Amino acid sequence: MQPQIVLLKEGTDTSQGKPQLISNINACQSIVDAVRTTLGPRGMDKLIVDAQGKATISNDGATIMKLLEIIHPAAKTLVDIAKSQDAEVGDGTTSVVLLAGEFLKQVKPFIEEGVHPRIVIKAIRKALQLCMEKINEMAVCIENQSKDQQRSLLEKCAATAMSSKLIHQQKDFFSKIVVDAVLSLDELLPLNMIGIKKVAGGSLEESQLISGVAFKKTFSYAGFEMAPKSYENCKIALLNIELELKAERDNAEIRVDNVKEYQKVVDAEWQILYNKLAKIHESGANVVLSKLPIGDVATQYFADRDIFCAGRVPEEDLKRTMKACGGAVMTTANDIQANVLGLCERFEERQVGGDRFNLFQGCPNAKTSTLILRGGAEQFLEETERSLHDAIMIVRRTIQHDSVVAGGGAIEMELSKVLRDYSRTIAGKEQLLIAAIAKGLEIIPRQLCDNAGFDATNILNKLRQKHAQENHS
Repeated sequence: MQPQIVLLKEGTDTSQGKPQLISNINACQSIVDAVRTTLGPRGMDKLIVDAQGKATISNDGATIMKLLEIIHPAAKTLVDIAKSQDAEVGDGTTSVVLLAGEFLKQVKPFIEEGVHPRIVIKAIRKALQLCMEKINEMAVCIENQSKDQQRSLLEKCAATAMSSKLIHQQKDFFSKIVVDAVLSLDELLPLNMIGIKKVAGGSLEESQLISGVAFKKTFSYAGFEMAPKSYENCKIALLNIELELKAERDNAEIRVDNVKEYQKVVDAEWQILYNKLAKIHESGANVVLSKLPIGDVATQYFADRDIFCAGRVPEEDLKRTMKACGGAVMTTANDIQANVLGLCERFEERQVGGDRFNLFQGCPNAKTSTLILRGGAEQFLEETERSLHDAIMIVRRTIQHDSVVAGGGAIEMELSKVLRDYSRTIAGKEQLLIAAIAKGLEIIPRQLCDNAGFDATNILNKLRQKHAQENHS
């Protein structure tokens, strides 16, 4: 009798072959069904509650997929598709998941009938090549347009990205804001240079774009009320220094034999702090921002000398201030000269809703901007932020890649026609497979019809007839 060979640890599931392929396709289908109804301007939002009880209302495919916490290994690939689409393009996450799921659904019968996966892959690659050629042929180039035409197109792209979101009724208002925000960036279009701050309360229309930096007022100590709240042509010191008397971290032991010696230790500590404050004051700065805390002594010292200060400023806000106003973040008070100070035309602290904001405007190299969003519930504001993120990404993409194709299922129907026509000119199994992929492409217009409550079969028949006429435009 042959001895039993154990290769894998006990309990390992080793399913393979055709049944596992079919099982993987079925798993992907159930994922697609979860996001299917969110597609398009008439798509519905999903309410997802996580293990901690936090509710998220979203229409964004990638957000829904991340929150679903899928553990099936094959279905996870669909989540990865959505994530990479979100990171690279920003929008169209639901569309890519739908298309991937539909292609799998269309080739499933062939797998069940025993067609080798190699042949299926070959047909899909051929279909992809044909689609890319047709897309490049049909794309409208926007390179040689005037500034006004380009801006108008960018606004249309932003509005289209928002038409299926929660804020679609305000898309004209927000599309202008989004385009202004992206055009204010430098040629590399870094996304982290657009800050988005959410303030509960007020209406969406009260949202505003600050061409410069704005961040929420940080925690402040007594004496802060006396400091000026606005400056013209101010100098900004950006620091990474703790300006307060702090308890010793080390378990150091100092033995003194009289009170005078002890007083010297205390005086030395105070003197170190006052030396730092004096050097900052001598530098000529009007506004002092620090990543680390600025204590009550320092706050009062600065207020007495008409200097505004803010400690515990978040690092990203400090970096954006540096990018907009120039200067450098200093880790010592000893070498603060004019060339390391930032400059801006106007600084003010302003009330926005229930919060106070520090605003830096008229920055000399303002390659950054801040969106202050207003709105009702917290979930509503979060979804608005996600929608604007998608729109910002799309405008960036349009600037970087200067060609567009028609949306709303039009390009998919045309590609479907091209593939169907091509499939009739070839023999073999590929003919059936390419025809199946052509049918799969129709899922986008079909789903748009279903979500809007129209008769999908009727409308798709009309669309096929229109695309079959050669004079379509």
